[in-house]
Amino acid sequence: KVMENAKNSLASLKRENPWLEPTLAIIQVNYLPLVILSLFFEQVGLRVTHICLPEGSTKDEIVSEILRLNEDPNVQGLALDLPESLYSSKVLNALKPEKDVDGLSSVNLGRLVRGDVSDCLVPPTVGAVMELLEDLGGRRVLLLGARGALGAALQSELQREGAAVLSCHWDTPQLQSELRHADVVVFGSTKPDDVPVSWIKPGATIISCAHELLSEKHNCGLQDNPAGEKTVGSLAVAIRMQNMVKNMERWIQSQQSRKWDLHCLKLKPLSPVPSDIEISRAQSPKAVDVLAKEIGLLTDEIEIYGQTKAKVRLSLLERLKDQPDGKYVLVAGITPTPLGEGKSTVTIGLVQALTAHLNINSFACLRQPSQGPTFGVKGGAAGGGYAQVIPMEEFNLHLTGDIHAITAANNLLAAAIDARILHENTQSDKSLYNRLVPVVNGVRGFSAIQLARLRRLGISKTDPETLTEEEISKFVRLDIDPSTITWQRVVDTNDRFLRKITVGQANTEKGLVRQAQFDIAVASEIMAILALTTSLQDMKERLGKMVVANDKKGEPVTAEDLGVTGALAVLMKDAIKPTLMQTLEGTPVFVHAGPFANIAHGNSSVLADKIALKLVGEKGFVVTEAGFGADIGMEKFFNIKCRASGLVPSVVVLVATVRALKMHGGGPNVTAGAPLKKEYTEENLQLVADGCCNLQKQIQITQLFGVPVVVALNVFKTDSPAEVDLVCKIAKESGAFDAVPCNHWSAGGRGAVKLAQAVEKAANQKNSFKYLYSLELPIVEKIRIIAQKVYGAQDVELSPAAQSQVDRYTRQGFGNLPICMAKTHLSLSHQPERKGVPTGFILPISDVRASIGAGFIYPLVGTMSTMPGLPTRPCFYDIDLDPITEQVKGLF
Repeated sequence: KVMENAKNSLASLKRENPWLEPTLAIIQVNYLPLVILSLFFEQVGLRVTHICLPEGSTKDEIVSEILRLNEDPNVQGLALDLPESLYSSKVLNALKPEKDVDGLSSVNLGRLVRGDVSDCLVPPTVGAVMELLEDLGGRRVLLLGARGALGAALQSELQREGAAVLSCHWDTPQLQSELRHADVVVFGSTKPDDVPVSWIKPGATIISCAHELLSEKHNCGLQDNPAGEKTVGSLAVAIRMQNMVKNMERWIQSQQSRKWDLHCLKLKPLSPVPSDIEISRAQSPKAVDVLAKEIGLLTDEIEIYGQTKAKVRLSLLERLKDQPDGKYVLVAGITPTPLGEGKSTVTIGLVQALTAHLNINSFACLRQPSQGPTFGVKGGAAGGGYAQVIPMEEFNLHLTGDIHAITAANNLLAAAIDARILHENTQSDKSLYNRLVPVVNGVRGFSAIQLARLRRLGISKTDPETLTEEEISKFVRLDIDPSTITWQRVVDTNDRFLRKITVGQANTEKGLVRQAQFDIAVASEIMAILALTTSLQDMKERLGKMVVANDKKGEPVTAEDLGVTGALAVLMKDAIKPTLMQTLEGTPVFVHAGPFANIAHGNSSVLADKIALKLVGEKGFVVTEAGFGADIGMEKFFNIKCRASGLVPSVVVLVATVRALKMHGGGPNVTAGAPLKKEYTEENLQLVADGCCNLQKQIQITQLFGVPVVVALNVFKTDSPAEVDLVCKIAKESGAFDAVPCNHWSAGGRGAVKLAQAVEKAANQKNSFKYLYSLELPIVEKIRIIAQKVYGAQDVELSPAAQSQVDRYTRQGFGNLPICMAKTHLSLSHQPERKGVPTGFILPISDVRASIGAGFIYPLVGTMSTMPGLPTRPCFYDIDLDPITEQVKGLF
């Protein structure tokens, strides 16, 4: 009966979860394979793995094997069949409670003794005893030789059923008298020969539950022996199977998204507000494995880097694929000052408010800061004040090395291009072929990527010895035209002197000198691919499609042609996993992909967003950030990122500051590092009113996409109440769903509760999201739509070089890609000094490039540079390391 129930339950689980392969591991010492047990389990539908340790194995060796199986994601249940001498609390408590099918660990026994029967497993032998006994109320039960975990569990269960229980050992002096009075006798271990059956009260029930009866060394049948003794045998085995099925049910439940059991960290904001790094260091973050468990991640789904950050494996997406997504919130902004207006700070404040104060699951998805601005002019990007990602120095410096991986991959490809040109210019076809397809151990063979190239060339041969001279020439010669190389080297430092360089000047390069340049690392197409990819396979395919140049016939040359795709994927295999961190209030954050929406698309990764949307559950929120103003980062988020992900945003939070609005209203220039003029520190309602034109325009841009918008006014201490009220009034009159002043910088999540409530309401509004343009339109027409509808330009003007590139990309079949405009972030126009809402201008397109792997065309507007420069006094003047404490100083 028990087996049939277990079988039916497991069959039901498998119907609902076809991928399920439940596996029980049994650890034995010097036992023969449990053939009969295996047959029992196979009948039910369970897979059994036997781990047979040699005779003489120590408890430490058994514990080591248990710990290994604890972390094996393919094993859902773990049982022990050991000699009695090897059972100890050390061995039993090494078992993970969630895998302990015999229920003998202290955690499980504690729940059993307390009566938490719904949250524990009854040990199989105990369950078998209870199945054999009926109507125990008032009956006297004697437990003989039932020690340790088994004895405690038996006593607890028997007493719960109303029995009067006495436990004693075989050598107890009054044993004969106790046996005479017992209605039920339970043997916890084998009966010694010197205890005769005649001592037992006539008619008493005798049950033997020695632990060895779970193995086939002993009789597995449920039957009476000549003395009337019943053995638990196969009934205990059946209950072990039943326990395994219960474990599977709990395991499946643990795989589902659920309300988090999140322990938020308390904040005690100080006034005046200390520096960001002081605030960060004053908070003690949770260990990242604790945070991961709180939000429903499994042990095998994280890779820990130190104490406070971890990579999250993409297998999580498969586990939660059937779970509904949460609400998707984008934080964008008005056209900023060079100081930035606090989008990251708003993002962090918002999730702190949602989760720590409104008890709603939420995730922030941020971009990893570039070393360029961190040591240049803007500082870090961890948020600020009491709305930060912590530890902020780890967030801002290196993190888990994703940008370094991108730099390494990008520059490997750059080196491969120049090396290939050199070798093709200095070798014959035969010599090239012999080197590209060498004889190894007497055999010559094509690599997988070479076979793929042959197929693209229309050559179906797989034996290197059978290619004709013409086929060899086609195979070995890429014939790259050096003047068409678009792939640049990168470095994650603001280094203006690398904007134009000359390579190939050494004598060994055979006079192959050419002009090239460096870009900032986060502008690499590989970063864009990391942000837009949806899987490891998708990333490999995108890396292979990257166009690096044209050949002398005008056809594109790709990374796949150069044979480097696999190597690039290897360098990026860890970078593709989002990094888990936390806010000051202990709520979760994913950090993934990079910044620079003025150059690249400037959004965090699709993968981070997708994983977070599953983890928060249907009623949760994922808050992600787009770079710079809504005209740049948000437009690219909708037209590029949402097309790649298929995700639909629920609401846009548009960040504004009184400071930036005053600048747009005609206030004096704002310069990083210089004190603000009095116009920005004293009340000036006219400047604010005049500058709200930029806020109104950014609201209109958001409305082009049919998404509700909530304005978040990031309040500074110099802002007057009248200025704050004026901005909120104008924002609502201009079509914003709501406009809310926010004080999260000085108060943490509590200062953004009203914003969180407004976002929650807006996310429930009707959403009529739509893209700005059809991909089928010509490249120039898509550029024109963005220029006119988003920037407010009268028209666009392409340089001859730009028009030539558009014609080439169209001819090569790349005309149906979205557009990623590289434009200044300091103005709606191409001229940084033009504030407010410029109109009537012609938008100049100086060049057009293609990121085919990432999947977009990117026009360069005006004199847009892809390599920032250091200012006269960079941030690094204030950054230092204390050699005693090893603490970083001067980051902000």
